Amino acid sequence: MESASPGTSRQAIANFIDRESPPDTDPNSKFWTDASRVIAEGDFYGNSIEGHRTEILLQWTLQNLYLLFVCPYQELNLKPNPNLTTETYELWDWDVAEVFIGDDFKNIRRYKEFEVSPQGEWVDLDVNLDNPPHETGWVWQSGCEVAARIDAPRKTWYGFMRIPWPAIDSRPLAAGNELRINFFRCQGSDPDRKYIAWQPVHRKSFHTPESFGTLKLVVRAR
Repeated sequence: MESASPGTSRQAIANFIDRESPPDTDPNSKFWTDASRVIAEGDFYGNSIEGHRTEILLQWTLQNLYLLFVCPYQELNLKPNPNLTTETYELWDWDVAEVFIGDDFKNIRRYKEFEVSPQGEWVDLDVNLDNPPHETGWVWQSGCEVAARIDAPRKTWYGFMRIPWPAIDSRPLAAGNELRINFFRCQGSDPDRKYIAWQPVHRKSFHTPESFGTLKLVVRAR
């Protein structure tokens, strides 16, 4: 598995894998063996948050982008009566792992947002910062599939996403393609709620596209 150290690069890579997978929340499974990864452990401003070093595993197929968030926690803040049959609006008020991703390098204020909770709830949004009401983007349906698992003895939860390419990239799919991306978490409850980012946004909002990094699709030599 390839790794990236926090703060040393603004580019993540996703390795190609030649098979699809059902939801898999085990980072040690065969499916994730050759995945690349990045680390998110800083707050809005890049200051390290102790005990919340988050690994994000990445790989891609001809159909989907696969992500697995490995999320240590000190406390859980879960929505009562979770609904796993339809997306949950305002899921960001609870514990979530998030990815913001876009293919438009000219209008960076347009991108997609995906969230998964420790209970397996999800929400996907078509974000347009020039038309900000979330209600507009919330009706968009990406076809993303999620799964989650809480390992209470290890105080770690795992969040899986499988995102179809047509939902996030309008270009022909090819190795070497790059997208704009950032990864986030919201964890715990106030007054000790943690906000974790891969690339620091330097203000108290994740919706800061000028701070995104990039994701490059890679085919590794065998």
